[in-house]
Amino acid sequence: MSDVETSHAPDRSRFEAHLDGDLAGFAEYQLAEGLIEFTHTEVDGSFEGRGVGSALARAALDSVRAGEEPLGPRRVVATCPFIKGWIDKHPDYADLLDGPRD
Repeated sequence: MSDVETSHAPDRSRFEAHLDGDLAGFAEYQLAEGLIEFTHTEVDGSFEGRGVGSALARAALDSVRAGEEPLGPRRVVATCPFIKGWIDKHPDYADLLDGPRD
């Protein structure tokens, strides 16, 4: 099995995941003053169960944590249920969340 390759596509406001050169999924976001809102994550059905969503979440959140441009330092709003659930399962990323913790 090939490794998931992730990349940031700021011109499309999303992170992308590729397997064997094919687009396997993406995590879309919107930027606001001091915030990044993850709005939607989608994995192509033919790639489900291969760690694509997890790779996307980790890459996106690691980029936010690192303050990589054009993201800069921002707080995370996890509107997307997948990103929210992923953070819930990986509490070491909860410090990135904006607002009260539940």
